[in-house]
Amino acid sequence: MEFRLDTASGLPVYRQIIQQIEHAILSGRLAPGDRLPTIRALSVELKVNPNTIQKAYAELELRGIVSTQVGSGTFVADAPIDSAEDELLSRIEERVGRFVKDMEELGIGRERMVDLVRDFREDR
Repeated sequence: MEFRLDTASGLPVYRQIIQQIEHAILSGRLAPGDRLPTIRALSVELKVNPNTIQKAYAELELRGIVSTQVGSGTFVADAPIDSAEDELLSRIEERVGRFVKDMEELGIGRERMVDLVRDFREDR
């Protein structure tokens, strides 16, 4: 799994890590039982304080998303598939809502939005 931090976002680094792990789980890139990077390894990779990684992992563990096994590492917990699918749908609806609102503020109608999405190419 590759992490990307956006220092300009205003979102704390530990929250960005949490969101990226959650997104990877919801999208199926991380499955129950998959091992997360060690705190030290992720700290070096992202060039952040290990306490920041520890804070993110601790919150994920409190929420039942990961489990830590002393001496073995931190693993994606077994979560009910229904709740993961509900969470994914909720996130999709939130992002689509933001997109529609932003486009409407720019004066773009829904028909044009559909065209923009259909014709979108990431390599531009």
